[in-house]
Amino acid sequence: MRIGAFELPNALFVAPMAGVTDRPFRMLCRRLGAGYAVSEMVTSKRELWATLKTSRRADHRGEPGPIAVQIAGVAPAEMADCARYNIDRGAQIIDINMGCPAKKVCNTWAGSALMRDERLALAIVEAVVAACAPRGVPVTLKMRTGWCATERNALRLARAAEGAGVALLTVHGRTREQGYGGAAEHDTVAAVKSALAIPVVANGDIATPAQAREVLEYTKADALMIGRAAQGRPWIFREIAHYLEHGTLLPPPATRDVQRWLTEHLHDHYALYGEFIGVRSARKHIGWAVHALPGGPAFRAAMNTLDDCAAQLRAVTTFFDELAELHPRWPAANDLLARQSA
Repeated sequence: MRIGAFELPNALFVAPMAGVTDRPFRMLCRRLGAGYAVSEMVTSKRELWATLKTSRRADHRGEPGPIAVQIAGVAPAEMADCARYNIDRGAQIIDINMGCPAKKVCNTWAGSALMRDERLALAIVEAVVAACAPRGVPVTLKMRTGWCATERNALRLARAAEGAGVALLTVHGRTREQGYGGAAEHDTVAAVKSALAIPVVANGDIATPAQAREVLEYTKADALMIGRAAQGRPWIFREIAHYLEHGTLLPPPATRDVQRWLTEHLHDHYALYGEFIGVRSARKHIGWAVHALPGGPAFRAAMNTLDDCAAQLRAVTTFFDELAELHPRWPAANDLLARQSA
């Protein structure tokens, strides 16, 4: 699997998710089997580049390459400037956001709203490619199938993007109108893959190794991008990689291993965000990890009242110490194994 000059260790990608795929989470997923990770989106608005929020999103210290940064905006010149700005700060691949369904993004006609204005969307692609090409930086694009069920124009836009020089395309199998509801359809992904010569990545409703294989076989995609299924279960990448290679399911991870992964992630998270924001933004990661566990909901409710990192770490340690005594193997994974074997 290649993106431009970069050869990736496998074809499993971490999706760019705002407020989730920061550097600590990307690095955790990479350690647990993902071959590639794209940053959460960075705004093209120059006046926001120096803000603490944007600087954290653009933090790649210690991150294995290639460094991929997703940019979002509506003005071709601004998007080109944003690409150059991030390249100067270490970006090796630039990804254009044309898939975010969030209202605050679409209300400014960014994200998936760009799919309603194909002329503007293509102008942005052309401007970003022109800015990146002299630096030898490939440009990728993430989109949805269209704005709504009656406006599925991903195939037309994908062909135009390929013609403009995009090196790889990711298609989330939902319209913007769907958000994250309903079921992803991969007919559009398959049609885009069939029509393009560049690599195509399938995204949407890939939550188990079996689903991963089904989507690959159906779409003939070159890679898979996984987002929400990795929240609280970042080892899904190694599970899928093993299943695709060997056709068998990995046993559930040891509970002590999950505890170690989460604890290491929390330390990295606190180091990036500091005490006040770190303890609060870590709550979602801990909540995702424990929500399906015995006693998980009650623990999450109590943990959410803690407001310092040391207390949060102690609570996590106590919970997992008790869990490991009762369940040496990850109990949520045991349930998943049973469902997949049924």
